[in-house]
Amino acid sequence: MKGALKYISKELLAKVKKEKQPEWIDPMLAKLTKKVFSDEEWIYERKLDGVRVLVFKKGEEVTLMSRNRKNMSNTYPEMVELLKKQKSENFIIDGEIVAFLGKHTSFAELQKRMNLTNSEDIKGHKTEVFFYAFDIIHLEDHNVSGLPQIERKDLLEKAIIFKGPIRYSEHRFKDGAEFYKEACADKWEGLIAKKKESSYSFGRSSNWLKMKCMNQQELVIGGFTDPTNSRVGFGALLLGYYEDGKLQYAGKVGTGFTDELLNDLYSKMAALEISKPAFERPKEVKSKNVHWIKPELVAEMSFTEWTSRNKLRHPSFLGLRIDKDAKDIIKEM
Repeated sequence: MKGALKYISKELLAKVKKEKQPEWIDPMLAKLTKKVFSDEEWIYERKLDGVRVLVFKKGEEVTLMSRNRKNMSNTYPEMVELLKKQKSENFIIDGEIVAFLGKHTSFAELQKRMNLTNSEDIKGHKTEVFFYAFDIIHLEDHNVSGLPQIERKDLLEKAIIFKGPIRYSEHRFKDGAEFYKEACADKWEGLIAKKKESSYSFGRSSNWLKMKCMNQQELVIGGFTDPTNSRVGFGALLLGYYEDGKLQYAGKVGTGFTDELLNDLYSKMAALEISKPAFERPKEVKSKNVHWIKPELVAEMSFTEWTSRNKLRHPSFLGLRIDKDAKDIIKEM
């Protein structure tokens, strides 16, 4: 064993497999829970409001990939350059790219950088981004996903040099309920609870749990209405989620937009306009002057609650998500 791998105890070596680093892995995903708990068998991390990123490093080559396999290296070249300088030759680490608005991570602020790929536009852009690493799956041609969660975090801290915008996602032990109370008082999005002895699962797992302070989730845009009065672009977005392969209507949103965003989003939607609705029950849409679009765009929403009829109450638009596929969007339970 070389590098940080030498710190793995003899007892745990049986869970480390020597293998060539893969080109892709399916990231581990958390399940939503309404239960807030404290348990010595779990650790608790801050839930970040950003974009999930897997980092693949092979020698001097570094690639940033979204959870739906989109290459994001050109969007965050400063992260690529910093990660190239890491001493570890080969690794796959899991984390989140975020931007801050004050002391809070802000998806809306990150939106200002998410769609930029031109180096001149990115250079000197006022929105500063950070990468928070929270897990490691591969290191120096060894598969370490079988190690317990707490051991992987220890290995991550030893294998990666955290400096400047490359940051380690800190965690707390056992006092989850108190940490959650503090997180919500500080207006964080919430916490992620992780079972200490669990391995890295490829896909959604109950060994990672989301405890949200505020309601926020992704929804598919299935249409829009015409603007009224002095408003530009469009009036409201018509939103939905998939259930048994059918797009269900979840209500509309008309807040959270600047004039620039209204025009930009309108141009994207106009190119996707279709004659028939993608919603299973379009008659639920109680709006005039409706335009239907192909259900390809995914929007991040904040809202107060779901109504008894599965509609959003008081939604507000936060931004478009390019890291998630529309067909994967379901109502989080």
